Amino acid sequence: MTATSVATDAAAWHDVECGSYTADFDLWHELARQRGGPVLDIGCGTGRVALELAAAGHEVVGLDADQPLVTALNVRAARAGVPASALRADARGFTLKRRFPLAIVPMQVAQLLGGPAGRTAMLATIASQLEPGGLIALALADPFDAVEPGDARPPLPDVLEIDGWVLSSTPVAVHDEADAVAIDRIRQAVSPTGDLTEELATVTLDNCPPATLEDEGRAAGMTVLPARHVPPTADYVGSTVVMLEAPR
Repeated sequence: MTATSVATDAAAWHDVECGSYTADFDLWHELARQRGGPVLDIGCGTGRVALELAAAGHEVVGLDADQPLVTALNVRAARAGVPASALRADARGFTLKRRFPLAIVPMQVAQLLGGPAGRTAMLATIASQLEPGGLIALALADPFDAVEPGDARPPLPDVLEIDGWVLSSTPVAVHDEADAVAIDRIRQAVSPTGDLTEELATVTLDNCPPATLEDEGRAAGMTVLPARHVPPTADYVGSTVVMLEAPR
């Protein structure tokens, strides 16, 4: 594997930046036990949540817009022998041949859809795939409640070693962009022989307070249930999980 290929390996960088996060697992396990399966995992990535739930015996169907992430999840599920699978699809428009009692949207995926129009399309699409009374649980970041974006202090780098390669992703800047917040990261890939590749990656999160998403859920004909909360950790901000129930 060359340094250039590592630097552009979406699955590897997803593992570096998201794979170690576990603070929300208890909530997803609780909801899966309460609601039953199959569970629809929107923005499943390489399977951080899907593989965790599947290892506990829940069937999980994951969707992600990035094919390398979908491929990684399917390979890992097959190797582990767990009931998880993934398909490439856009959360704002997809059709499946089955219905789900529970859909989860972890790790701020709902804030990556380009604003209100994207969230509205997502909610309508997911609602069309739910069983009567089915639940959508959507995590929203709480990163800037008490800190101005320009004053935020980035956490330590996320680091992962893969086959002798050392991948490091360091948040270096947070920019206020009116209706969104952009987070810059420096990604570095160091080969087993010491070759270094570096690039700047930017993630833009829509500014979407929980009350706004709840209003959008009501407009889509859903019932708002009490929100849940995932506390912050030393490395990750906390989340508010908006809970929307489909008509029965």
